[in-house]
Amino acid sequence: MEKRGDKYGSHRVIEPVGVLTQAAWKIDNNMDECYSNEILIDVISLNIDSSSFSQIKNEVGGDTEKIGAKILEIVSERGKMQNPVTGSGGMLIGRVARIGADIKGSGLEVGDKIATLVSLSLTPLKIDEILAIQSDIDRVDIKGQAILFESGIYAKLPDDMSEALALAALDVAGAPAQTSKLVKEGDSVLILGAGGKSGLMCCYEAMKKVGANGNVVAMCRSEGDREKLISNKFCHEVIVSDVTKPLDVLEKALKANGGKEFDISISCVNTPNAEMACILPVRNEGIVYFFSMATDFAKAALGAEGVGKDVQMIVGNGYTKDHVEITLSALRESQVLRDIFNSKYV
Repeated sequence: MEKRGDKYGSHRVIEPVGVLTQAAWKIDNNMDECYSNEILIDVISLNIDSSSFSQIKNEVGGDTEKIGAKILEIVSERGKMQNPVTGSGGMLIGRVARIGADIKGSGLEVGDKIATLVSLSLTPLKIDEILAIQSDIDRVDIKGQAILFESGIYAKLPDDMSEALALAALDVAGAPAQTSKLVKEGDSVLILGAGGKSGLMCCYEAMKKVGANGNVVAMCRSEGDREKLISNKFCHEVIVSDVTKPLDVLEKALKANGGKEFDISISCVNTPNAEMACILPVRNEGIVYFFSMATDFAKAALGAEGVGKDVQMIVGNGYTKDHVEITLSALRESQVLRDIFNSKYV
């Protein structure tokens, strides 16, 4: 008879005992013995979190072979793909290989292709072989297996788009969905890191929400991104700056907003030390949404205090209600957005 585990996966924790798998240093990734409330997945691809992949890539000098070796080292040591520097993971796609007896009847069948919507930083993972590393889109194709706990959320991959396109979007699903819920008609919104996956989707959702009297300002790093954002009408104004230079961001952002501070800023950057560039341009009692896993929340809290900013700071939870539907709907609504994702992230 199969053993039943904890719904949150604590039965897989090796050290330190008493924490959940995300906080654990090492978890059990033995795939030969599955519990009655676990789903076993044959993994096809890992979509490594952008902050994590960038850190690994920079650490090894961009060498693809060394990137693969580092990923294998992390998973071997920890039983999961959790970058020890950034703390972040990513997500995966795969086929359901086995469903525990206690969670059958959920609508999921063996053979279904799914994307997990919980972080690799808490997911038991075993890699048998790395097949390919696609550095330009932070993706690693593997042979291996993973475990989804009873509490884990997932999405069946849709029939009307490629699995690569769906994965690219679902990897950042929390950002556009939270944007859709936070932004109101008439708001002024600053989106930092607007040229990347999450930034583009946040721009799209913000433009839908602010209406005729709102203002969406996108901050990016290059003139190429500026042209893409403006020509495709993903925002009203674009500034080109460096998020690690908050005073430059502040000056350019306020100028693009008629000299006024913003109601909301959204951080989609994948580099550290961007906290103050997000906080400074926002009015008192405004909202700062940190989707980026590169955010140092101590720096954010102390930085806001240091400049006397009374702002509501929101941690970028990758899950919010209906985030799959909101994100995939954006790709269905906008052929331009879909074309960009297909050309750049697939």
